[in-house]
Amino acid sequence: MKDMRIITALSFISFIFIGFAQVDEDKIATTQKFDEVLTYINKLYVDDVNDEELTDAAIVALLEKLDPHSTFISKEEVDEANQRINGNFVGIGIRFQILKDTLHVVATIPGGPSEKLGILPGDKIVTIEDENVAGIGLKNSMVRDRLLGDKGSKVKVIIKRKKVTEPIAFVITRDIIPINSVDASYMVTPETGYIKLNSFSRSSLEEVQTAIRKLKKSGMENLIFDLQGNGGGLLYAAKFLADEFLSDDKLIVYSEGRAQPRHDLKAGNHGSWEKGKLVILTDEYSASASEILSGAVQDWDRGLIVGRRTYGKGLVQRPIDLTDGSQIRLTIARYYTPTGRWIQKPYDDADEYDSDLTRRYEHGEFMHQDSIKFPDSLKYTTKLSKRTVYGGGGIMPDVFVPLDTNEITDFYSDLIRSGYVNAFSLDYVDKNREDILAKYAEFPEFKENFEMDKKFMDEFFEYVANENEDWEMNKEEYEESKHLLQLRLKAKIAQDLWGYNEFFQIYNETNEILQKAIEVIESESYDQAGLSEIKN
Repeated sequence: MKDMRIITALSFISFIFIGFAQVDEDKIATTQKFDEVLTYINKLYVDDVNDEELTDAAIVALLEKLDPHSTFISKEEVDEANQRINGNFVGIGIRFQILKDTLHVVATIPGGPSEKLGILPGDKIVTIEDENVAGIGLKNSMVRDRLLGDKGSKVKVIIKRKKVTEPIAFVITRDIIPINSVDASYMVTPETGYIKLNSFSRSSLEEVQTAIRKLKKSGMENLIFDLQGNGGGLLYAAKFLADEFLSDDKLIVYSEGRAQPRHDLKAGNHGSWEKGKLVILTDEYSASASEILSGAVQDWDRGLIVGRRTYGKGLVQRPIDLTDGSQIRLTIARYYTPTGRWIQKPYDDADEYDSDLTRRYEHGEFMHQDSIKFPDSLKYTTKLSKRTVYGGGGIMPDVFVPLDTNEITDFYSDLIRSGYVNAFSLDYVDKNREDILAKYAEFPEFKENFEMDKKFMDEFFEYVANENEDWEMNKEEYEESKHLLQLRLKAKIAQDLWGYNEFFQIYNETNEILQKAIEVIESESYDQAGLSEIKN
């Protein structure tokens, strides 16, 4: 067994260093050196060793020498790492939360196996396969280990339901459960639609097309597409989504690498939003595929980018399966926007790369656009209106929006990080679900009329005090953060009652980048950029 693991390691090392080229003597010597080290460790090391752990550690260290985004994923983590990219997983179809050491069903996935069987929001799962899971220090990973499985396999759960005396047993047949990449889509004004995308997966195109069709039926004349916090995903998902906005055969992105010749990805399909005002929202966490999409829209003068400078990841990774079920994601090329911009930030110094966002904040970039300086060598002009844009270190927005920290106090941040807002909201909904829904049968009524009055806030703070006897009220900081905290609580209650779409409809009132985008669309700023005169 040990010999096979050594051979696996050698094969991997040979692939990295030799690739598909002719093997030369220096590269043979390199792999022999690695073989020698493992051999001596196995023969002479003072303690028994785990060859698999050593091999994995060697691979990790090797990839770290290449660039920040070439990574190794163990066989245990491959499925989980692929779920968001694939846009689905196999499970029982619930959103859950662990509260007071008890597994609560927050919601069932529409059309999923749990919903079909009649499992309800607010149900508490107390046993899984005859194993007690209440009061044992349950963790999220433990829940996933027990509830995920193969398609068609069955799992028995016992549920306690409010106002039902006896526990209820269910045998659930696991099935494919979609992971939505569109968090929210709704009309932010009578003429302007809003779509929030959290990642670029195989299901993203269909989800976005469905959202656009729905918004068009609601009278959408302008679209705000939110990529804030979107760390990327599949290159081709970015290509397909850009094709929804760009007409004809416009270049969307091209890539090149040492072993990969230039490869162009172009528009070609009739997109669902090729005309009409378009604003893309970005921030410092928008990366990779988000930058491909926003870069293409900006380079072709198709719309405006509003927000803050994006992350700056211009490298393409290819997933490569290894023989033991693990995987590497190896950087094989650089990608460039249509104007030829390479937006990757420098990565020669790993520590500086990892702390880049912190340095941006300390430098004042999140607050002041003037603090961002690019050399003339990184200057480019857009394809149609010849506006100035820059390469290197991310996509600079056309309209800069500073980070608003006025309402964020230590008091507020501590409450959020501690989980009390999420826990209280779930507990409050669990106790009052029927009363709330009886009073506010539809979400718009809840959004308009549900009040975060003194009685409600007193109940929240009493909950926090009961959970943490050392917690202290800070009235001054509470007054500073009052509006933000109340909005967050209301949004979480809406999420637990309805879903993420409703959460964002409430919480986006504090989204300063979105509010600026609405202002840009409704004022003369958009038209003054010259974009409306360009035929796409």
